Amino acid sequence: MTAGNTLRRAGIAAVAAYCLIPFYWMVVSAFRRPQDQFDNTPLPAPWSPENLAAVFGPDVGFGRSLLNSVVVAGTTTLLTLVVGVLSAYALARLRFRLKNVVLGVVIATSMFPGISLIVPLLKLFTGISWINTYQAMILPSLSFALPLAVWNLTMFFRQLPFELEQAAMVDGCSRGQAFRKVVIPLAAPGVFTTAIITFIAAWNEFIIALSMVNEKEMQTATVAVSKFTGAYGFDQPFGTQMAAGVVVTVPLVVVVLVFQRRIIAGLTSGGVK
Repeated sequence: MTAGNTLRRAGIAAVAAYCLIPFYWMVVSAFRRPQDQFDNTPLPAPWSPENLAAVFGPDVGFGRSLLNSVVVAGTTTLLTLVVGVLSAYALARLRFRLKNVVLGVVIATSMFPGISLIVPLLKLFTGISWINTYQAMILPSLSFALPLAVWNLTMFFRQLPFELEQAAMVDGCSRGQAFRKVVIPLAAPGVFTTAIITFIAAWNEFIIALSMVNEKEMQTATVAVSKFTGAYGFDQPFGTQMAAGVVVTVPLVVVVLVFQRRIIAGLTSGGVK
């Protein structure tokens, strides 16, 4: 093994450790007993499920918060894919003036900081009685997710040969049938990758859900974690927060590990002619 390979592997190991150590510590802290939550030992001694049980206690309502997160993230992802696929296909295939300008404006909208839009959105949603509703969380998340989805999918559609659609239309397909039966199956890696990225971003969203919802029954999991309280007024519930963090994070980690090859294929295929 050469010195260069050793350095590269050491660098990769250092980056992996930097990313994984916080997650490892969260898992370890989640399985400590409440009285041991300030211990600094590498492993819990003994292991205890008390924090996980407390997270799903009848008075906490964390299960409902998880359901709210699934509804918000799932609906945001579905709407993003429907609108994003159609918009990206139009930008990739149709010819019209200022097309590149339109694409630039689309991606530029994703650069606005989310916090700058909270006050006008809050005033708007208050006026139309949307506070404490799913749509008050879904529509702002959709506006942030769509630009990136349109940009990624446009680049992906551009590298698909137009001759395949022409061949399908020569065989009797309409433009819509060619899009549905030829383009969409070929674009599946890019669409799948966009769906995963959108779902993760919507699942982890915090500031919008915190600002638009003040009822416990409508809050998402990320907001619920931030509002956990201890048994007494000045307690810091590290254990239950860590356990809730594990519950919220593990499903995303599992999804990424299971579909990592498709995600990587979708991220790389759009840039290869």
